[in-house]
Amino acid sequence: MPDNKDRTGGQDRQRINVNQDYELQDWSRKLGVTKDQLKEAVRAVGDNAEKVKEHLRSSGGSSSGDRPSHG
Repeated sequence: MPDNKDRTGGQDRQRINVNQDYELQDWSRKLGVTKDQLKEAVRAVGDNAEKVKEHLRSSGGSSSGDRPSHG
């Protein structure tokens, strides 16, 4: 079942779906990492947003909300 983009809040905000480009872009921007870094974090710890944030912090990724550097 596809995501309902009209519905916000609830459990869906605690999960990261890297198969939806809009979510991948939004979460990577929000967490200050590249899309590839986000995908790797989800592969490592699952799609729970809090676990992904913790993993990124411990692996040197930024979770301050800064945009990733392009260069």
